[in-house]
Amino acid sequence: MKRSGKLPELLAPAGDFECLVAAVSAGADAVYVGGRSYSARAYAKNFDMDELARAVEYCHLHGVRLYVTLNTLLYDRELEGAVEFARELYTIGVDALIIADLGLISILRSVLPELELHASTQLSVHNTDGADAAYELGCTRVVLARELSGRDIKAVTERCRPEVEVFLHGALCVCHSGQCLFSSMVGGRSGNRGECAQPCRLPYGGGKYPLSLSDLSLAHHVPELIESGASSLKIEGRMKSPSYVYTVTSIYRRLLDEGRGSTYDEDRELERAFSRGGFTDAYFRAHPEEKMTGVRSESDKADSRAAELGEFVPRRVRASAEVTLRLGEPSRLVLRLADGREVTALGDAPQTARTSALTAADVAARIAKMGNTFIELLANEVSVELDGGINLSPAALNALRREAVCAISGRNAAVETRPIPPLDGEAHPLKRHKTAIFYRINTYNKLSDALSGFDIVFLPLWRLTDGECRRTPSGIAMPPVIMESELCDVERMLAAARDEGVKYALVGNIGHLALVRKYGMTAIGDFRLNVMNAYARSVVRSLGVESVMLSPELTVREAAAVGGREIVYGRLPLMITERCFMRDMYGCRSCSEVGLSDRRGVEFPMVREFRHRNLIFNSAVTYIADKGAELSLFPEQHYIFTTESPAEVETVIGAYKRGAKPAPGVSVRRIGRREVKK
Repeated sequence: MKRSGKLPELLAPAGDFECLVAAVSAGADAVYVGGRSYSARAYAKNFDMDELARAVEYCHLHGVRLYVTLNTLLYDRELEGAVEFARELYTIGVDALIIADLGLISILRSVLPELELHASTQLSVHNTDGADAAYELGCTRVVLARELSGRDIKAVTERCRPEVEVFLHGALCVCHSGQCLFSSMVGGRSGNRGECAQPCRLPYGGGKYPLSLSDLSLAHHVPELIESGASSLKIEGRMKSPSYVYTVTSIYRRLLDEGRGSTYDEDRELERAFSRGGFTDAYFRAHPEEKMTGVRSESDKADSRAAELGEFVPRRVRASAEVTLRLGEPSRLVLRLADGREVTALGDAPQTARTSALTAADVAARIAKMGNTFIELLANEVSVELDGGINLSPAALNALRREAVCAISGRNAAVETRPIPPLDGEAHPLKRHKTAIFYRINTYNKLSDALSGFDIVFLPLWRLTDGECRRTPSGIAMPPVIMESELCDVERMLAAARDEGVKYALVGNIGHLALVRKYGMTAIGDFRLNVMNAYARSVVRSLGVESVMLSPELTVREAAAVGGREIVYGRLPLMITERCFMRDMYGCRSCSEVGLSDRRGVEFPMVREFRHRNLIFNSAVTYIADKGAELSLFPEQHYIFTTESPAEVETVIGAYKRGAKPAPGVSVRRIGRREVKK
């Protein structure tokens, strides 16, 4: 599905109604907003249902589409409410939902098939296989990861089946979207649930800000983006002011219409609206090694205050109308906007007047009463044809007018959602099964008997083929991120692993499942699939995944109810970064055994991943060896070994056999809790 128009859609953010008015005034083709629930920007003002209905009306009257974000991960207990929320959004005429939870996607395709779904960037789509997998699940558009290069964007757009949406301007997360657990595990506020505390904006390593990225600006690359075939270009900023929304949207509107990149003056205007010491386009140019970091200075804040514009007031749309009233026939109203759009509404039939008959002036005055709608209709713009001696009640004329207004505003007929389909909970019973992943190859090479307690041992795929691995493991862990341009290298590694006898693959992205199947490996679902409810687990199993690892954000009770593989030991990967911070902070000779220290002196180990991406691990170790009742709830268990020596691995295995308490002085995390003990 490719874009239908000459230019891609310009998609602007709105955190409140004034921002929405600013976006429409600036020339946005579409606006995205959040409701009061289920939005990945929980701390934006957001819209209640009445405000959303008004937003739909305003946008549609001005020829603009409206999307609503429903892009948080959901617990089982929230699914019914989320489905009802989606039904209400469909009824008021919302054009599409931006969504991330695999379980909710599956349910909505079943119970509200008419509703258009867009796969959020939280779904971590990096390549064509990922885009097509989202399409098969029911998403007609995918929002690509922000880390893609221009070349990869074009390649995916040309090859994939759904429409493609690309981030154009605004804040960048240092971690790949949908893969960040830092705020959740360390700060107790889940980014996947819309509550991110932005730990990446804090100082590390002696008062520096290595994780704070400058905002994205692709203003210089507008011609390339037009040529790429992307269907939509998205401005980030639902937490920003109306002035920001108006300034940024109007500049990109001009650049798109004129098919050119930005000038120096336009760049400065974008910076004044909001910046963190300037902008970056390093991902788009495939140069993440260049300087990308920035903090918001007092000078930046002063520039933004000086650039603030006045209040943005809704603009009413001029309209005209034709009313036809014939005895014994349905009343008829044609409502026409200045741009030529029109609708026809039918209502009650007029009856013979018992006393005074209707006049054309009476009808015109009644129909012109648009009240608090965004339509301006003067009585002298209402033409009336009516039989003599007839009457129609004021209530009937009001109903006729409301019907026309609803129709031209794009409201849908009310629908009752079908019941949420039941799950086949017994189709995939859990079995006693232990798996482990090793990130330190030297530790893995020196272990022998200790590994016999695990049914599958995984190594990162790229480490299996780098020449340091001395014996073949039973499984490989797929790289968390695989760009389109990296597929050939990954396929060569998978072929080599298959030829060495590897049988299993740990998979954390729906776009990687086709590769695993191609090379005959059995897929085990990693926690990066963000399975937080039983329906998401069912979707992943339906995609051919044998065993599903659950989100670490679930409590013990929640995880046991969903059922799946649980991480019972190890440092959780908090971030996967595109940029190599190990090189930035320590140099390439120290590409292992390093850590990131926060302002309290707490150290988070860092490990290299495929293509010099970095994994940042939790300072605290998940540990429940001494919680026998909890451990027994999870027959399918997963262990993560990062910085441990061979002796420490053997100690951990022994501790889990004995049910021992954690060693004194070790910081531990219990499942589903932020709690850290020393």
